[in-house]
Amino acid sequence: MKVLGISGLPGSGKSLVSKIAREKGISSFNMGDLVREESKKRNTDVGKTAIYLRKKYCDYVLAKLVMKKIMKQSSTMNTKETILLIEGIRSQYEAKMFKESFNDFRLLSVFSSPKTRFMRLKDRNRKDDSADYEEFMERDQRELEFGIGNVIATSDYIIVNDSRLEEYESHIHDFFDKFLR
Repeated sequence: MKVLGISGLPGSGKSLVSKIAREKGISSFNMGDLVREESKKRNTDVGKTAIYLRKKYCDYVLAKLVMKKIMKQSSTMNTKETILLIEGIRSQYEAKMFKESFNDFRLLSVFSSPKTRFMRLKDRNRKDDSADYEEFMERDQRELEFGIGNVIATSDYIIVNDSRLEEYESHIHDFFDKFLR
């Protein structure tokens, strides 16, 4: 089984990588969705939920939850030919667990400038996004405290996403053309 992990700060463009992967028939798992689901159950803020889960259960909690979903789904797949994508790796603990769990694990990070990401988040307007720049920076700081900077720095691949959408999509397609060989 070939597994691609995706990392990047909020608004960098991870979800477009996942969308294009799904179009190519690659199963996708989103770690942020797990936090949003738990936040909804608890009726609490997504950021506070992410911190709570890691403090209460351990730094590996989200990776373990994704692994459960993958194992459940993999029982119906031919794992020798399967390619999976895990979106939203935030910490070295998560990356380490996936590297240890999958023989063929690679990590792709998407990088965009803070200004670009802030504008995208304002436009996206998801519940956990903020139109306030200070709140945006606080969210980035929380992500950095999880260790996302180290994850990005040790990635196998990096795509810079500070250009037009068409150009970014082209970079993603070029990446998958090479990755899927």
